[in-house]
Amino acid sequence: MAKERILVVEDEEDILELLRYNLNKEGYPVTGVLSGEEGLRAARSQLPDLIVLDLMLPGIDGLTVCRELKQDAQTREIPIIILTAKGEEADIVAGLELGADDYVTKPFSPRVLLARLRAVLRRRRLEPAAESETLALHGMTIHPGRHEVLVQGQPVELTSTEFRLLSFLARRPGWVFTRGQIVQGVQGEDYAVSERAVDVQIVGLRKKLGTAGQFIETVRGVGYRLKE
Repeated sequence: MAKERILVVEDEEDILELLRYNLNKEGYPVTGVLSGEEGLRAARSQLPDLIVLDLMLPGIDGLTVCRELKQDAQTREIPIIILTAKGEEADIVAGLELGADDYVTKPFSPRVLLARLRAVLRRRRLEPAAESETLALHGMTIHPGRHEVLVQGQPVELTSTEFRLLSFLARRPGWVFTRGQIVQGVQGEDYAVSERAVDVQIVGLRKKLGTAGQFIETVRGVGYRLKE
């Protein structure tokens, strides 16, 4: 089966060639470009299945590239993994807020990047599954249609906002979401979540879920995820 097509936007030629070599070795067709402008053109003309995007680019930087792609109806669904300097938490948060799907910090292991890339592609393939499907993980069973959560077979009473928040995290286990993304993900007619209130909602969820609450993990400086 043909592998997904990858676009790599990276201005350091040695890193670009390292990525191209490792991705090609795994069977992924790769297009590599050295600037943000080229990245935008290639993404729009080729519509790759995933983009690996360095944030520190000459001319148009990676965050601007990410923003423009996510605002374009033609390219907004293409998953993006951002590459950023180690410890640049503000850039990571900004990238995730703009819609990037994951991040890898430099220096990085090609094996780690490949694992993250495969995970993003796998989740993308699973996304068309109906959001009304029952979710089961870590001893929890979430019934979206019934608005019901069971932990070890026992019902747990959640508010409407808590239920949406848990369902949002559970649909993409392992993904890290910023507080802003969580707010967007749980919005509804009666939603009552602000970015500051997300922390309070998470504390409440963990308490109500009991032992299952430990699987809602804090990713320092970024946000939250439900352990995969």
